[in-house]
Amino acid sequence: MVSLTVERTFPVPPARVWRGFTDPEQLSAWFWPPRMEPSARIDAVPDGAVRIRSAVADLGVAGRVTEVQPPRLLSFTWRWDGEDRETQATLRFDAEGDGTLLTVQHDGFADEEAAANHVDGWNDCLDRLSATMT
Repeated sequence: MVSLTVERTFPVPPARVWRGFTDPEQLSAWFWPPRMEPSARIDAVPDGAVRIRSAVADLGVAGRVTEVQPPRLLSFTWRWDGEDRETQATLRFDAEGDGTLLTVQHDGFADEEAAANHVDGWNDCLDRLSATMT
């Protein structure tokens, strides 16, 4: 199994970055361009639903929350629509001065190519999230 780690620093407190992931309206605004369906959500409770679906492409992810410690840690399964492989994404929101260091660890990829594709995807998404945090 192959894993990836992506880190990003935001100039806002962890609770604000946390809301970017757990508030459906905020998540819908940045995760995939140009817009998400209004039902995009990560229910930040044990065994909460994860559903992120593109409004313009046949592209979606579903999963379940496996660990939650607001606003410090959020872990969930990740399965692309139409695929059997399930991976695990863990987000850590660490205070760093007045800001937040977000660490995304995503585990369970079949190979390096799949992990590299997800590094690109996470970086694209986090670039959009960063634009909403100023």
